[in-house]
Amino acid sequence: MKTSERKNPDVAPDNFRFVSLGEGGDVDFDEVIVGLQQTPKSVSPKFLYDARGSELFNAICTTEAYYPTRTERGIYESQAAAIAAEVGPEATIIEFGPGDMSKIRLLLEQLRPQQYIGVDVSAAQLEDAGPVLAADFPWLEVLAICGDFGPSRVLEQYLPNDAKRVAFFPGSTIGNFDPDFAQQFLKGLRDMLGTNGAAIVGVDLQKPAAVLETAYNDPQGYTRAFNLNLLTRLNRELGADFDERRFRHKAYYNEQLGRVEMHLVSVIEQQVRIGGQTVRFQPGETIHTENSWKYTRDGFAQLALNADLRVLRFFTDEHSWFGVFVLAVE
Repeated sequence: MKTSERKNPDVAPDNFRFVSLGEGGDVDFDEVIVGLQQTPKSVSPKFLYDARGSELFNAICTTEAYYPTRTERGIYESQAAAIAAEVGPEATIIEFGPGDMSKIRLLLEQLRPQQYIGVDVSAAQLEDAGPVLAADFPWLEVLAICGDFGPSRVLEQYLPNDAKRVAFFPGSTIGNFDPDFAQQFLKGLRDMLGTNGAAIVGVDLQKPAAVLETAYNDPQGYTRAFNLNLLTRLNRELGADFDERRFRHKAYYNEQLGRVEMHLVSVIEQQVRIGGQTVRFQPGETIHTENSWKYTRDGFAQLALNADLRVLRFFTDEHSWFGVFVLAVE
């Protein structure tokens, strides 16, 4: 199985194309201000992923503490043929939030799609990883689209009508959505996929709180830096004056809700200027930056069914820590 990754070629291969939808790459001032003026304060997790944030997230994925990446990869490595048997060849694969495109590599030789489309908010990652993927798989048409990931009318124009559509949504990114929005997202996928479409979705499963909290508080400090980098980005792109030294990273498992919560905690009473607005913080007040919902196998299967998607196959690891669902349009 071909999984090696080379440096970005000097000239993009003929089978690679990059498209920017003119959305998703920049921080939206109005959206940030609305979130910071709410009680409790929040900022969308999509803004964590500038170039530096993406680098830090990739570093998180290499740590011993962060089990999801290696566990999910292990499932793809061992079950690629079985997954491909459910999906079938010659499809168009649409991956949402591909990052460095390393996970789809584990499936391509078995899936043998005619086209791969990666949709991400990070143009830098797409322009770096996309040409390498195309060079390593010269038989594959690779299209990188920069924009907010998810099904949309804008995206539809780039999807061929003459091939089976298969959504690939790994990394338990579905867990960053609250369950109601996750169901809406899956309904959008169902509409985009059409009557014979399928989806491969990675889902982090419920497990002991100690395992979860260690994963989001890695000893190397990458997650802390990843979270605090959001403030650096707001300073750079919106002219804010956050001082990272006045905030600390906090991540914990909210067992009642079944989700890991990530926050930035103000350590003192302070005020921050951002785009002509003043945002005040009390000591201990937080900016809620991310949720990661954890599902049971049956719970996610029901969520998918509510979106008219049924489970074809379910794959997991020896500890039942992570699940890969192959879904079909109901």
